[in-house]
Amino acid sequence: MAARTGPDSDAQLVARAVADLARQTQFPFAFGGLERDGAVEVTATVGTRTRHLQGLVVRAERGLGGRALVEKRPRLALDYRTSRNITHDYDRAVLGEGVATLFAIPVVVTGDARGVLYCGTWAQSAVNDVMARPAFGIAEALANELRVRDEVERRLAFAPAPAPAPGLDAAAREELRESYAELRSIAAAVADPDVRQRLAALEQRLAALSSDGITGPAPSVALSPRETDVLARVALGATNAEIASALALKEGTVKSYLQSAMGKLEASTRHAAVMKARRAGILP
Repeated sequence: MAARTGPDSDAQLVARAVADLARQTQFPFAFGGLERDGAVEVTATVGTRTRHLQGLVVRAERGLGGRALVEKRPRLALDYRTSRNITHDYDRAVLGEGVATLFAIPVVVTGDARGVLYCGTWAQSAVNDVMARPAFGIAEALANELRVRDEVERRLAFAPAPAPAPGLDAAAREELRESYAELRSIAAAVADPDVRQRLAALEQRLAALSSDGITGPAPSVALSPRETDVLARVALGATNAEIASALALKEGTVKSYLQSAMGKLEASTRHAAVMKARRAGILP
């Protein structure tokens, strides 16, 4: 499966993940890349002594990374040179770097292997849970970033152009509101500024698609991101407990955000707050 966003943004994500591997694990060097057309091209290296690994293209099922890609699970070669569990298609590059122990972690997004991150040592070394756990977390974080980008691309591709409210039926409005709330939840967990900017633009497009027939002057009000998150869930009929679960907040915190939003909107009930937020263009 080909990468779904521009190569520059993909390369930046991989470079950050590889840098995190070198900084947060006990492995002295790391490298990695994303899958494209059945192969992983190494686009980032940190801590290596040579340039042998830069640009290396690893085919599916070949070498340690190729196995990790196909099997969708981490693979370890304690002594790469003598390992009988992998093909040695890439010995020139890997042994040229002087790799002894190599650890490959696939980046799995919604069941698809989208890349491989590697950690290595120049001297043979045992790999325990303390060493492996940070690497798993970094691979998972990269997978989450890619999942978010996929979702952004999907919604940007299928989101209709803004249309007057009368052109939207009840089912369409409900779908817009669910999409908006989901994007708000996703955005809260994203650190990448480019993705956050694109999410914000998409949220604005969704909010503009439906006024729910509300007329009259739009109130001027500014809600915090979390107040908007909570109100978007209220608009779907969620209880405080359900909102807390969806946003990973305490129920008391949800209540505080909701009360703050109601105060800013000068609304006496949660439903009135939703209506005023829609009139202000904050919610779809």
